[in-house]
Amino acid sequence: MAKEFDVVTAGDVFVDIVLSGFPAWPQPGEEAFAQRMDRAAGGGAAITACGLAKLGSRVAIAAAVGDRDGSWLIEQLSDSGVDPHLIHRDPEASTGLTVSVSTAGDRAFFTYPGANQSLSAMLVDSRIWRELSRARHVHLACPMAPDLLATLAAHLRAEGCRVSLDVGWQVDWLKNPSSLHALRGVDLFLPNEREAQLMTGEHEPRAVLHKLDESGLKGVALKLGARGAMLLWEGEIFEADPPQVAVADTTGSGDCFNAGFIFAWLQGKTPVKCLHAGNVCGALSTRSLGGIEAFPTSDELAAAINTIE
Repeated sequence: MAKEFDVVTAGDVFVDIVLSGFPAWPQPGEEAFAQRMDRAAGGGAAITACGLAKLGSRVAIAAAVGDRDGSWLIEQLSDSGVDPHLIHRDPEASTGLTVSVSTAGDRAFFTYPGANQSLSAMLVDSRIWRELSRARHVHLACPMAPDLLATLAAHLRAEGCRVSLDVGWQVDWLKNPSSLHALRGVDLFLPNEREAQLMTGEHEPRAVLHKLDESGLKGVALKLGARGAMLLWEGEIFEADPPQVAVADTTGSGDCFNAGFIFAWLQGKTPVKCLHAGNVCGALSTRSLGGIEAFPTSDELAAAINTIE
């Protein structure tokens, strides 16, 4: 059966305020002035959706925003080519907000979850499950109770959907043995190095992937930052270096990696090409502030991966 969407992402969304160009970090009671301020759609579900849309995928997003202040974020997503019809407008909450403050050597994030806290209730609704099933691929960009994740993943796969998951830095979820068990029903898990280390108790990337393989996971794309990425795929391990770029801001680079990998996978590319596509999208997204502005075009991505065997 033909699907209406290539991908539906589901997860947290934020208005990202990025303040940069501070000469030094202020001490308590001091004031510092940014040289630049940028506002962008943020959060894993939004950044991955916008990246996929820029590459030409048919994308929708399931998320929650505040009813009073969510219009700007919905407009940004729509303008990026993302279908917003599954966004819930919460009448009791404000839209999630993240303020990113960076100096030349470091950065910090200040986050208010806001309406994202109503997402859990959304994802137990059978009506949302039917909507998610209209996609070839569902990307979950949020933590879910392990039993709910296992049940939802089984439902989606029975409906002909692939399922991927990136929970982010959720310590309790990552340390919960039940989470590891639930991941057996997911086609692709997309942790970064610290998240995977916390989940497995291993520190060396190859040992991390071997542990996840022993635990029954079928696909794991392990993001290693400036060192590229590694991939566990049906028992085999692959690795790839990232392209070299002049980094301006790493905000959202992991979510951009997710978009590149998923896009290549839906195009029927080999596991190695999918890994390189993720690396390219993650690396090139760091060329400017925010998670979306510098995301590569489909032509840039094709040129970067077509030489890969």
